[in-house]
Amino acid sequence: MKENEKNISVNKKAHFNYEIVSTYEAGLVLLGSEVKSLRQGKANLNDSYGHINKGEIYLRNCHISPYDHAGYTNHEPLREKKLLLHRREIKRLIGKVNERGFTLVPLKLYFKDGRAKVLLGLARGKKSHDKSKEIKERDLKRDMERDFKSHNVR
Repeated sequence: MKENEKNISVNKKAHFNYEIVSTYEAGLVLLGSEVKSLRQGKANLNDSYGHINKGEIYLRNCHISPYDHAGYTNHEPLREKKLLLHRREIKRLIGKVNERGFTLVPLKLYFKDGRAKVLLGLARGKKSHDKSKEIKERDLKRDMERDFKSHNVR
């Protein structure tokens, strides 16, 4: 994380459920009460995904809690948010999602230089046997490091 970035929310399950091929940084079109709620850290990226509609990319199921002091002008928590990307990036993403079976997964939501950004991953779903294999490898690595550490302490 860079010094001018402030994390709001991280999608921890994304790297477990998906194989991330490439990442893109996108801006978000937000309402004022959504920005204030994000500054309080009230966002959830679980079960959210990128959706293509009429040549534009939207973020769906990203839950931003209502702002406490907004009153009647508050926003809807699960409102679709438009993502701001360059035209060539949008065309590339649309092509890959439509042709090759990729999906758009938000990896993290953060502020960069005072603006809300989302790190969007172009991802392919993992099979259940890939997930179990990854868990076994991680456990073996952890056990090896533990054994190595215990032998070096003496």
